[in-house]
Amino acid sequence: MNEYEELFYECIKAKRIIKSQNFFKIKLFFDKGENSLQIAKHNKEIIPIQGQPKKLYWNYWAITIAYYSMLYCAKALILEKGYEVHDHEAAQIALGYLCVPSEIEKQDLEMLNQSYKIFEDEYVKYFEDAKTESNIARYSAIKTYTQRRLDEIYENARKFTAKISLILLK
Repeated sequence: MNEYEELFYECIKAKRIIKSQNFFKIKLFFDKGENSLQIAKHNKEIIPIQGQPKKLYWNYWAITIAYYSMLYCAKALILEKGYEVHDHEAAQIALGYLCVPSEIEKQDLEMLNQSYKIFEDEYVKYFEDAKTESNIARYSAIKTYTQRRLDEIYENARKFTAKISLILLK
């Protein structure tokens, strides 16, 4: 978390992360994230017929859409903390700094029987991994994905979205 603290305040200074009270956007971002996850699943499961793009290209977009589902949900959670982010890296930094509780905060949440609010560091890693793979899928000339890797990225996006749903909607 300390690694994110300095970066967070640098982003504040650069106005990449700003204070916000536009809480009405929380539901909008979250809904966009949940629906994007459904679209990613659809793309992931497509079996192309003759005349359609090869499965490889559907997989690229499934990964990209899965990542964006995480980004939208992250924006909802960050906004719930009173901030908005203006780029992908700032979203990752804000997640790491604002949303991952310290050990003391974790203990407090567990004592209060609110462990569902604990956003573990692993979720930030899911986000970072999906961001990297989405970038590769969008900008590299050729990269193939095994079904296992595609399923892993999608499953991490599903877990990420489910965790944020628990935090926001409880």
